[in-house]
Amino acid sequence: MAELQESRTDRKAERNAFVADQKAARKTGKLPEHLGPPPSGFSLLPWLLMGMGAFSNLFQGKTPNPWIGGIGLLVFNSLYIHVVFRAFTKEAREARSTRGALVALGVVTCLLGGLYGGSWLLFFPLLGLAAGAIVRGPWLGRTGIGLSALAGVVAGLRDGWGAVNVAYGTFLSTMVTAAILSLSDAVRELRAAREELARQAVEKERLRFSRDLHDLLGHTLSVIVVKSEAARRLAPRDMDAALVQVSDIESVGRQALTEIREAVTGYRDGSLATDLDRARSALQAAGIEPVVRQSGPPLAAQTEVLLGWVVREAVTNAVRHSGAGRCEITVDGSAEHVRLRVTDDGRGVAPPAAPESAVPGIGGTGLKGLTERLAAAGGSLEAGPGARNGFTVTAELPVDLGERTGTAEPVEAAR
Repeated sequence: MAELQESRTDRKAERNAFVADQKAARKTGKLPEHLGPPPSGFSLLPWLLMGMGAFSNLFQGKTPNPWIGGIGLLVFNSLYIHVVFRAFTKEAREARSTRGALVALGVVTCLLGGLYGGSWLLFFPLLGLAAGAIVRGPWLGRTGIGLSALAGVVAGLRDGWGAVNVAYGTFLSTMVTAAILSLSDAVRELRAAREELARQAVEKERLRFSRDLHDLLGHTLSVIVVKSEAARRLAPRDMDAALVQVSDIESVGRQALTEIREAVTGYRDGSLATDLDRARSALQAAGIEPVVRQSGPPLAAQTEVLLGWVVREAVTNAVRHSGAGRCEITVDGSAEHVRLRVTDDGRGVAPPAAPESAVPGIGGTGLKGLTERLAAAGGSLEAGPGARNGFTVTAELPVDLGERTGTAEPVEAAR
């Protein structure tokens, strides 16, 4: 009774959600997403009406030993209800108690059919329904054939050639029930998998956007602050030089607006040369001597985007935290991989990071995000104090990223 009440409550809740989804679909004209309440033991209860013939014979006194028949009918119905209501939960369906109840149901069916025959033989198709609801997978075919053969033998002893119909009905009820319930489970599992994939796509797009926004604004605002301070210092004694810094601030701001729009749409393409030029300008404005060296073959666009992120983050950290007088940026490329190294001669202190976001050898949130980006593309990122002093950031990437990089997934993926 507890299982019956719980199943009834769940079915009512699913039914209410299905009705609400149908009303919304009629208003919007879109197909409803809700599949309606899942099948439960209630869907198999009406088939107990197949035993009305046996009940009628028992009620009219046409059955010998009516007490035995009545007790057998009560036991059969009780076992059938117990089995079918446990068939729609995987854990309950595969429990030994459920399999034992199914075996007991088979024994009771054989005793009633062999003892009385006639309309009592219709309990075999009901046994097939219960077996089809419980047994799934590779044992289904053997179970269906075995039950059909058992029903044919018992019915043949009592009803002669009528046993063919009983055996066929038993086999058909077993296989059709199992097929329908398995198909229903598969549809719901596919729907759940699709919803999970959509949720993961949204989370992935949200993470991409937050990383892009952090890297873009962190670097750009640092450059604007440094150049603003330089303009303030130069203004009293060299207005022309201060105006050059102000012009750079305007250029950086306009470029930042463009890049933010591209980041929002998910189609930002970067140029390593542009990032190196902007890094050189930011270092000079902060009073740090920039040294940029680049060698090797031309790089793919996706490789330049990733290395550009590393340059931005490393130079931003050098400007904000290092207190360095010199910063070297080296790009070495070969046929297999490319290496970017950013080294300064400052205090050698990593940027601050929240304890929960810290990664061994990686200082701040930006470096952690870059580590994840490069790892997804088959590369690596190392950051830490230099051999003598200062701080060093080293990034390595394969030259041919192919489809491994995930830096510019379109928003359509999330949709």
